[in-house]
Amino acid sequence: MGTNYWRLWTSSGLSNLADGIISVALPLVAIQFTRSPTLIAGLTVAVTLPWLLFALPAGALADRLDRRRAMLGANSVRALLIAVLGLAVILDAGSIWGLYAIALGLGVAETIYDTSAQSIMPQVVPPDLLPRANGRLYAAELTANEFMGRPLAGFLVATGTAIAFAAPVALWGLAVVALVFLRGSFRVERSQRTSMRHDIAEGLRFLWRHRLLRTFAVMTGLFNFATSAMFAVFVLYAVGPSSAMGLSEQAFGVLLAAVAGGSLFGSFVAESVGRVLGRARALALSIFLGALLVGIPAVTANLFVIGAAFFLGGTGIVIWNVTVVSLRQRITPNGLLGRVNSGYRLVAWGTKPLGALAGGLLAQLLGLPPTFAIMALLVFTMLVGMAIATDDRMDAAERAVA
Repeated sequence: MGTNYWRLWTSSGLSNLADGIISVALPLVAIQFTRSPTLIAGLTVAVTLPWLLFALPAGALADRLDRRRAMLGANSVRALLIAVLGLAVILDAGSIWGLYAIALGLGVAETIYDTSAQSIMPQVVPPDLLPRANGRLYAAELTANEFMGRPLAGFLVATGTAIAFAAPVALWGLAVVALVFLRGSFRVERSQRTSMRHDIAEGLRFLWRHRLLRTFAVMTGLFNFATSAMFAVFVLYAVGPSSAMGLSEQAFGVLLAAVAGGSLFGSFVAESVGRVLGRARALALSIFLGALLVGIPAVTANLFVIGAAFFLGGTGIVIWNVTVVSLRQRITPNGLLGRVNSGYRLVAWGTKPLGALAGGLLAQLLGLPPTFAIMALLVFTMLVGMAIATDDRMDAAERAVA
């Protein structure tokens, strides 16, 4: 797949290792300030809110700027924000509100980085290699983010909060170095000057008129709403002597690594599963596994049962992502890909802060197990969309741009 692909792969792995540490370190630090489900869920709201507010401008920027340079800038900003947070912790100036501010800044940088990273892929590898390239990239990202980063975060926080924040700063710095050596220009050629408003509207029109992409965006949005609601409060179910599971911070990180183990497995089998079952059946399987992931804590607090469900759910998530993302990259013109990706993620990822907020409120009102059960039922509603997301429609969409 070429030297450039492996440089991108290396940078993404390092960046996601930093992401994984931060995703666990922030809530573990937050519960030192409060045990309120609503306030803890608010941290997830803060880090995901930019997907609702800033996704569309981020997509327009990804189609205007050199995508490699946009990724460089985003990672540099993330490293700077965590360095500031680490300094605040050392000076004993931390608070839940400070964590909210840093989380919001990280979320804005993430919208730029992720939109550019997903849009740069068709410029790095040919269309027929996209499923394999995306599968290997997901393997690196998810292994680093969840399988390595999350367990490592538990140990780092137990060692010292300042150390837990110093590690991702160094990792983002190394990711920047790897990106610097990516050769070539990754700016999309533009035939005429247009306004940001025009560019955003053009991308949204393409997404809205494409029934298949529109359906996948809504389905993914439902899933992200449910998983965000569940994981926003799951730390309260799992960590501490008064919790249902009674885990330590280190054990919590290891449990979350089960999702990564399944994701790693899924990244290697996704292409084969889609070929053997057909893409539509593979996606339906992913929905069932996702419902298991979200709903199993509603019926048991057994560590091993939940760990097995997390593994299977992680497998399903990657099968879904490899199938849907590769399709979207193939059927979207390169000049529109950043804006279509951002419009798609506005729907698909913009639901995350809403889900986190709903999870906190439901947990406050009904308790944790009922919240998990409600979200599992919501995941099952995705099956309605499979009436549109058929193999015939996916094949026809690819033929239309061949």
